[in-house]
Amino acid sequence: MVDRIILVGMMGAGKTTVGRRLADRLGWGHFDSDAQVMASTGSSVPELFAERGEEAFRTEESRVLAEALSSPDPVVVSAAGGVVLSPANRGLLRRSGVVVWLRADPGLLARRVGRGEGRPLLGEEPAARLADLYEVRRPLYAEVASAVIDVDRLTPGEVVERVLAQPAVAERGIGKVGGR
Repeated sequence: MVDRIILVGMMGAGKTTVGRRLADRLGWGHFDSDAQVMASTGSSVPELFAERGEEAFRTEESRVLAEALSSPDPVVVSAAGGVVLSPANRGLLRRSGVVVWLRADPGLLARRVGRGEGRPLLGEEPAARLADLYEVRRPLYAEVASAVIDVDRLTPGEVVERVLAQPAVAERGIGKVGGR
């Protein structure tokens, strides 16, 4: 089986930052769903929402996830926050590698995303909307997660170390000398 570590969680949880660092540490490729959606459509996420709507964005999000998870090489995937909304995506995530939920308190997420620029789902009340989204997505992240890391008080480097220490990761020898 090709090794894959898939990071899931809410916007602002640190999936992209941790994903890059983790991929660098392992010498693996890194695939960021949001960046790939922008590259493949030629539109930013807010532009895609405005021009084609959320459904078109979710379709593209699912397509790039499937592309990332079909890579023949080891890869760290920073999955888009809403990718778990689709039952098909949740099944694909569970079958495709070690899924690590970067869990963060909604208050921390609100501080990290600020006024929500570039995040069309947040609207005029970003903190309240994040809390609502978290309540909907929380059980879905839990459903797909092989491991959960509470990131609230951790630096990105500490999160990387915790990912590598997870039994689902460590049992494969990932990140160890002589491991993949």
